[in-house]
Amino acid sequence: MGGRAVDRTVTGLLQWGCRQMWGFAPRMIPHIVERKGAGGALRWFAANMPRYLTTMQVLGPARTHLAAMVVSLHNGCIYCAYGNAYALELIHLREHDRLFPLDSRALHGWLGLEPRELADRLRGVLHEAGMHAEMLWVDRTLEILRGQQPVDAAEARLAHVVTMVSEMNSIATTAGVEPDEAQNPVNKDGALKSRHAALRAGV
Repeated sequence: MGGRAVDRTVTGLLQWGCRQMWGFAPRMIPHIVERKGAGGALRWFAANMPRYLTTMQVLGPARTHLAAMVVSLHNGCIYCAYGNAYALELIHLREHDRLFPLDSRALHGWLGLEPRELADRLRGVLHEAGMHAEMLWVDRTLEILRGQQPVDAAEARLAHVVTMVSEMNSIATTAGVEPDEAQNPVNKDGALKSRHAALRAGV
């Protein structure tokens, strides 16, 4: 099998896996395979996704997506920022029966902010959402992005999210990948997504 055929096969396999998890095939999968090659892409997913999914269980999906959103905004990646922010919106609506204060469609103006301004904006959002304790995780995410080391097992998981998402940010921004959907199984809940859209539209 030629190199391009192998790339197509691996791309299809990874898209299938994401479709099973999240209900859609992310637009950036072909770009990961292009950047890393078929074998490299498989190794990267094998090395990172199981740990990421475990982190989702250990830290909780809201905290994990919040951290991934912070990393992506800091790194100027609209693709990953949107995918994680939209997931956070849907999870917040499902768990609290109200909209998350930050609309994932309005993130372009948040890209590449200075860390202090990003933290200040998120502090207001989290305060409005009633998620006061999460500000500590925003601060630690930004500190790890600046090179600080994790101090415990939970922060080691956070550091892995920072590293993994930063690499995804690099691939997505280089390729100019446009946002698609929420990077979480909640994306498969069509009724929740419809309700979210209606609330955002003021219906």
